[in-house]
Amino acid sequence: MSIFRFILPRIERSRGWRCFATGILSDSIAELNREMESIFGESPSASPLGSNPPQQVVHPTPAARETQPGLTHVDCSGQAKMVDVSPKHDSERVAIASCRVLLGQKAFNLVASNQIAKGDVLTVAKIAGITGAKQTSNLIPLCHNINLSHVRVDLTLNEEDSSVVIEGEATTCGKTGVEMEAMAAVTIAGLTVYDMCKAASKDICITDICLQHKSGGKSGNWSRN
Repeated sequence: MSIFRFILPRIERSRGWRCFATGILSDSIAELNREMESIFGESPSASPLGSNPPQQVVHPTPAARETQPGLTHVDCSGQAKMVDVSPKHDSERVAIASCRVLLGQKAFNLVASNQIAKGDVLTVAKIAGITGAKQTSNLIPLCHNINLSHVRVDLTLNEEDSSVVIEGEATTCGKTGVEMEAMAAVTIAGLTVYDMCKAASKDICITDICLQHKSGGKSGNWSRN
């Protein structure tokens, strides 16, 4: 402000006017710019004294934000939130997920011959997977509590890599998808296989947990391959 105390009185004396924030003439501004350039050696950058109006910040409407891709579980301030699905319509929704449990030759032979000390590995893991799908909203904090109409969990022994291939399917008729339920089913089934076999081997690896297919809802059908 000290520079304006120095310059403005010189302009007032030369042109005989008083300077107000809302009443500066364009030729007076040009003279002020020349005065500042003579002092600082360069023209001043755009400022409230210039003729350019301030930029107006345009905020997207809620409808526009809804169409933009992004994380649905994060609000505009970056905080975690649970998605409100009340405006959505009920539709039939299906999701299929899979995973693989690499047992190693020793554990694989024991499972195949049903000689694991804890019992029938594949049957126990199947029941565990179905139970896991029904408990998804308790395990994943921002998932909705979904009324599942059907859960399928299949476990198949693969001799080529001494593994158990697990596939899970979840079905509902509701406002949100069942992808997490399908993935929870195969994950819990895989963990159960590990628990049943860990005494026989510590090298067991649960891998390739992924969604294979989903249908229903606003996004429609999707398949991995």
